[in-house]
Amino acid sequence: MSYHYFTIDELESILIYRTKGMTFSQIARLLHRHPSSISRELKRHSKQGNYSPSRAQTAYHLAKSHCGRKRKLEIDTELSQTVKHLFLECQWSPEEIKGRLRLERERHVISYQTIYRAIYRDHFDDTPLSHGARRVVRKLRHHGKTRHTKSHVEKRGKIPISHTIHERPTAANERSRIGDWEADTVAGKTGKACLVTLTNRHSRFLKIQKVAVKKSKLVIEAMVNMLESLPKETVTPDRDKEFSGHPELIEKLNVEVYFPDPHAP
Repeated sequence: MSYHYFTIDELESILIYRTKGMTFSQIARLLHRHPSSISRELKRHSKQGNYSPSRAQTAYHLAKSHCGRKRKLEIDTELSQTVKHLFLECQWSPEEIKGRLRLERERHVISYQTIYRAIYRDHFDDTPLSHGARRVVRKLRHHGKTRHTKSHVEKRGKIPISHTIHERPTAANERSRIGDWEADTVAGKTGKACLVTLTNRHSRFLKIQKVAVKKSKLVIEAMVNMLESLPKETVTPDRDKEFSGHPELIEKLNVEVYFPDPHAP
């Protein structure tokens, strides 16, 4: 049976019945409650031997208002403002924001999934819009790419891929070995230099190298440099053009490269 807190009428009845000298069991039978519930209620909200129904009810509602899971960006105002600035003003993706905060604070700060949820809840939207407007969610990008409407035709060149993520080995998908890596880039403040990151899918061990310009040649060179002395089986980057030189990665390191579906987060 689920527990329901006492109503104000029940609380007042408890006070009256106890004043008349009734036992917990007698009160419980009258209120259709368990005797231990009556006993706990009196012990919890009796002050200097006196029980107050109104005080008990006030304490209950105060405790209830503080319960429930608090969202991280609602608790940490400073973090919320930082994420908002990077998303709205710098136009960074949630993945880039997560990576930048992790590097700056040298620990996991927030997941990109949490940032996405905040965006879809309009957490960063300060201006009421008309019904049906998409608000700040319109600014969402996929790894630096702007979202487009269904009728939009991508005119820029697409990078050739070797394998899709659907072909990736089961061991890599299940994170059961140490040789599988995820590749990403994190843009710098100037928009020129960037950080190349490699995260081990099994251990979440992170390797980072800075490159002067976000160009495929430099990004692939950094990846080769970081991986050549480590166990390696597969690499999963996103579809951004800085990974278009992946054939060189395959040739030099003898690894397989698997790409996610277009626009996958």
